[in-house]
Amino acid sequence: MAATRRPMTLAAAVATAVALGASVLTLPALAADRGAEKPAPPKLELKDGTLQWGVKESFRKYVMGMAHGKIEAKGGATQAADNGVFTFSGGLGTYDTGTHATDTAFKGSVRFTSALHKFDISIADVKVRTQGKTGAIRADVTLNGAVQNDIDLARLDLSAVRPGQGGGEGGAMVFKDIPTTLTEKGAKAFNGMYEKGAQLDPATLTVTPGGPVPGKPTEPSTPTEPTKPAETPKPPKPSKPSKPSKPSKPSKPSERAEPRQPAGVVDGSLSWGLKESFRTYISTGGEATVAGGAKKISDGYRFPYAKADLDSGAKKIDASFGGSVRFTYKAHGIDMKFSDLKVRANGAKGTLLADVTTPKGTNNDVRFAALDLSGVSYRPKNDVVHLDKVPATLTAAGAEQFANDTTGSPYKPGEKLDPVTVALASKAGATLPEADGGEAGGTGTSGTGATGTGTTGSGSVGGGGTVGGGTGT
Repeated sequence: MAATRRPMTLAAAVATAVALGASVLTLPALAADRGAEKPAPPKLELKDGTLQWGVKESFRKYVMGMAHGKIEAKGGATQAADNGVFTFSGGLGTYDTGTHATDTAFKGSVRFTSALHKFDISIADVKVRTQGKTGAIRADVTLNGAVQNDIDLARLDLSAVRPGQGGGEGGAMVFKDIPTTLTEKGAKAFNGMYEKGAQLDPATLTVTPGGPVPGKPTEPSTPTEPTKPAETPKPPKPSKPSKPSKPSKPSKPSERAEPRQPAGVVDGSLSWGLKESFRTYISTGGEATVAGGAKKISDGYRFPYAKADLDSGAKKIDASFGGSVRFTYKAHGIDMKFSDLKVRANGAKGTLLADVTTPKGTNNDVRFAALDLSGVSYRPKNDVVHLDKVPATLTAAGAEQFANDTTGSPYKPGEKLDPVTVALASKAGATLPEADGGEAGGTGTSGTGATGTGTTGSGSVGGGGTVGGGTGT
């Protein structure tokens, strides 16, 4: 029976390359005299390393597009043509044969600036550290003058990494397209424009295994003088036996508190209008169509209940809603559908997720909006938990859904969206808050409108710019 082929981790591949290379390092034998002290496992040198990583393609497009900004790579870092990825060079590091960890540092820095959108972000002193199937890209990040040194900027998933066929020049090992995701500290470094866990550009790491890292010579130890034999200790006098203690009375068993069970949810609804200015813009020449049980109301749309978990005491909600709304504007090349909406709440914070479908495909469970729940009550009233008009702001992932290939997204992370209202009933027959069932009209006050020529009026799409192919003025 053929042996199952397993993915080779970066560290294992480096070790294999060293073992099979022309300048073979003879490692200490695994078997040794049990009485002898084992030497520390040797470290191997990694040299001539490069890291190819674009941070995040949509961010680069945003900087050079609607932000009218600038990207500078220097000090050993370069950027590929056409706003491409960055290459950090001069990588030097080590591979620990004992822990199978690698640590490689690179030269160069990258700076993103925009006077219009008021940000200045630099990434420098980049390192890649791995152990087993995980790793991190570390860096010094400066945001508008505030420096955070040596933070884990991105997580690496090495579970499926294999060295490239034939390797690189001079016996270099090439590990191509390593998946990367943003860390919590990385999200803060980018001023909250992206959330923890956001998918970043894949990274390609190239390293050349070298010889052993020279260790420091140890000084011979000074022999110690033999100690004098201790005097023979006197045997201790036997102590008197202590009286046996009286057995304590058994305590009464404490009554068990019944665990609090999350309330069952039998009905509910989600009311939301996405963004009033966007709806007004669509109404000038496009159409909004609801399906799957969703209804138009005066200030947006109402989506029917699908399922939910609710724990009012812990202030937690995980609710899903059916139906969909589709926005089309043929003259401006817009076709967007929002479906499978979810609200996840924990205390004062929450997230609205949605499946977003465009002609390019469907992005599932997009963390579309951040919810501010600091002013709501999770306490049920008449068997209904009512989170009314919860403030919502656009996330970076949400902004990306509106981006086109020429000017990026007209909306910036952090922009205000329409408030979100959630109602969840824990008993059959409970009355949900009523919503106006009237059709949404074009009464918004978001600008001067749009013509049928593909040009939107200033401010008509939430602050200028384009959506899906129109040109802003």
